[in-house]
Amino acid sequence: MNKNVSFFNFSIRRILSDHLSILDNARLRLLYYGLALSFCTLFVLVADILYQQHPILSYTTGALFVTSAILFKFLTYQPRWTLISHLILIVATLVNIVDIYIAIQDVDVVTIEIIIMILLFSFYMLGQKAGLIYSLINIVPVVLMLILKYNNDYLIGIKPERVDDTTKIISTFACFILIAFIHSHFYNAFIKTIKELKETSDKQSGITAEFEEAMEKAQKSSEAKSEFLSTMSHEIRTPLNAVIGMSNLLITGNPRPDQRENLEVLKFSAGNLLSIVNDVLDFNKIESGKLVFENTKFNIVELMQNICGGQMMTAQAKGVLFKLDVDSSLSRKVLFGDPTRMTQIIFNLVSNALKFTAQGSISVKATCIEDRHNRVTVNFSVKDTGIGIEQNRLDIIFEPFIQESTSTTRQYGGTGLGLAIVKRLLELQGLKIKVNSTPGVGSEFWFNMEFPVSTEVYEPTNIQSQTITENSESLSAIRMLIAEDNPVNVMLMKKLLSKWNIVPSIAENGERAVELVQYGNFDIILMDLQMPVMNGFDAAIEIRKMPNPQKSGIPIIALTASALFDIRERVLESGMNDYVSKPFKPNELFEKIQNLVSKTSTTKFNFSENPVVPQ
Repeated sequence: MNKNVSFFNFSIRRILSDHLSILDNARLRLLYYGLALSFCTLFVLVADILYQQHPILSYTTGALFVTSAILFKFLTYQPRWTLISHLILIVATLVNIVDIYIAIQDVDVVTIEIIIMILLFSFYMLGQKAGLIYSLINIVPVVLMLILKYNNDYLIGIKPERVDDTTKIISTFACFILIAFIHSHFYNAFIKTIKELKETSDKQSGITAEFEEAMEKAQKSSEAKSEFLSTMSHEIRTPLNAVIGMSNLLITGNPRPDQRENLEVLKFSAGNLLSIVNDVLDFNKIESGKLVFENTKFNIVELMQNICGGQMMTAQAKGVLFKLDVDSSLSRKVLFGDPTRMTQIIFNLVSNALKFTAQGSISVKATCIEDRHNRVTVNFSVKDTGIGIEQNRLDIIFEPFIQESTSTTRQYGGTGLGLAIVKRLLELQGLKIKVNSTPGVGSEFWFNMEFPVSTEVYEPTNIQSQTITENSESLSAIRMLIAEDNPVNVMLMKKLLSKWNIVPSIAENGERAVELVQYGNFDIILMDLQMPVMNGFDAAIEIRKMPNPQKSGIPIIALTASALFDIRERVLESGMNDYVSKPFKPNELFEKIQNLVSKTSTTKFNFSENPVVPQ
């Protein structure tokens, strides 16, 4: 509808609107042309009835004539078709009842035609509910009059008025015209509506197909991203494994002080690079929705000490005071949770504090704020005296790849993923990280986490963990097979294992590894996963199929630089016992080798003989 319609408007174009539906515009046209036709017809009927001197019919017909004129003008100024339709039906119903019971005191053909027209008009214009109401209001009086006339019970003191055939012909003709107009008009509107719905349906189908195609492309893009990250992880971790491994080996070889300093810088830089790669991979895993939280037993005091142990030395080297305070009430409790993700959260917060604190102190606290025997709620807090954060930047620091400012990135480095990972890991558990910071004073990050409590009591061990060199004799007799295609990694493994007095056999691919196991005797296998000819998964499956139980039951540790989300499941499904990610920590590899070999009965091994290797 045009909002600038004036009172003197008589054009239908000004009251139609593209914003209305086809049916609503059809209703406006029906009212416009229907009222115009009714006005002309009623004008003729009023003149004819006045000429015949029928006062009651003259009043009722005149009322309809005046009503049609007023509503036509109202429609062209304020096209409120619902209100106008109700007014038309109310006036027509009253006039019809007056004519039946007072003017003509009978039900004739014209009366029936008017009722039919009212029925059609009410249903088409106002819908089913209004159509039923107006139909009953008009039909019931007619049926009642027919019953009264049949029993000759209707008598009033007013003489009925009789019109001539001319009036009946004009009325009948006008009724037929209006009925035909209503039908044809709405039939056309319905056809247009059906066509429009079909076009809309076709467009919707096209949009749906495009959406599905876009979703498929997005899925493929996501898979391609994951594959790319996995490949890049493997390609980056493989040389990093050699860099970090060689650095460790050289450091343990009693280098000169200047050489040790250079090696420490090399090791630190490689560690930073590995940390960046791990952050990107961890964030991608979280965003993919494929992260699953574990529910294992752990002691929070031991966990916090392990997390902060290395960080304390870093803080000491920077001249920063590092304080760790764990609630004593938690020292004997065994909790259920995901210690790996807890380590990731606390480690990122502490690393963040260390990065931005040049002097002063860092305080890490774990405080029990609620103890219900079977569940405890712990408040974790990391507070520093670092550079602080502006208040208007507190929200964006948790967004991925964003730091407090560009100058911060240039000065302190980093990917800007640490806090984003912390936030996502907590949100996945229904928790929220909170921060309070003042520029130049420092920052404090804290969150609350609830843990189920085990009935067990934690007993700390006083036996210090032995170093690799102290335990080297326990592995000296192990017959080991290494399946690895990268010559640098092979050289690194040989140098590392030589410190444990192990001389391994080497297979350059999975097929060769299966062949060596078939003809030789080994106590454990270190299996790289990505190799030519046959990969590590298929090689492990073939080994597990061997009929000799001593060969098919050989412990297998997967060595992988891959970052695939389901790598652990794939390793276990292929029959391997465990896996170590490259770059691996020598202590971690040593411990896993020792644990797996110790589970196998030592009586079946002949430690004095060497493995038989086919030439």
